[in-house]
Amino acid sequence: METGELSTAARTALVVAIDGPSGSGKSSVSKAVARTLGLAYLDTGAMYRAVAWWCREQGVPLDDAAAVATAVRAMPLVMGVDPASPRVHVGGTDIGEAIRRTEISAVVSAVATNLDVRAELGRLQRAAIETERTGGFSHGRGIVAEGRDITTVVAPDADVRVLLTASEEARLARRALEVHGAADAASLEATRDQVVRRDADDSTVVQFHVAADGVVTVDSSGLDFEQTVQAVLGVVADAAGAPAVPGQAVPSVSADAVGR
Repeated sequence: METGELSTAARTALVVAIDGPSGSGKSSVSKAVARTLGLAYLDTGAMYRAVAWWCREQGVPLDDAAAVATAVRAMPLVMGVDPASPRVHVGGTDIGEAIRRTEISAVVSAVATNLDVRAELGRLQRAAIETERTGGFSHGRGIVAEGRDITTVVAPDADVRVLLTASEEARLARRALEVHGAADAASLEATRDQVVRRDADDSTVVQFHVAADGVVTVDSSGLDFEQTVQAVLGVVADAAGAPAVPGQAVPSVSADAVGR
């Protein structure tokens, strides 16, 4: 059995929760892990971005916490869970590209630090996880869910909980390459706000820098993408009681850098 490969019985309804700071590789690594294990994938960070996009479209000021909370309860959000193509739709509109734009990245913390919004999205996230755990379209195939408080608040009972982290230097370089195509001094400085400031803002409402009890830390500072995926698959295999043998081919994740 290869690294991270589980028997059909072992991987049925498996729930893997992956937390960590910006630029640690949560999204791209989580998608690769989900594809390798045949699981669904939930990007909870995209849900917060979708709220920011929706509020801007509806003319709801992001600094009006009550209005934003009301807006999110009415938002017609549909989250795709296919790791090969995890689309995000609001009212039938595919906003997957729009929510990754700089103007959304710059304001999403205003949504993420809104406790009423966190409560509502947490409810939706738990429902999505439960669907894949017990009765998704693949009859409970299981899921990899990633985001700020997945391991501690949303899915503290997940079968596998991982804190994926990296040094600030590594995270800045990855995000600069992703956004600007370079990791020179100017690109790093232009990216700093998205990584350092956003993490500082979000850390006022959720802890994602230190692993909680029972959460396994994977530090990707000195690892490339494939090695990081292998490390997480190894954690999953250990938790499921499957032997880890080197050599598993990691599926490609198009248009994604490890730092997303």
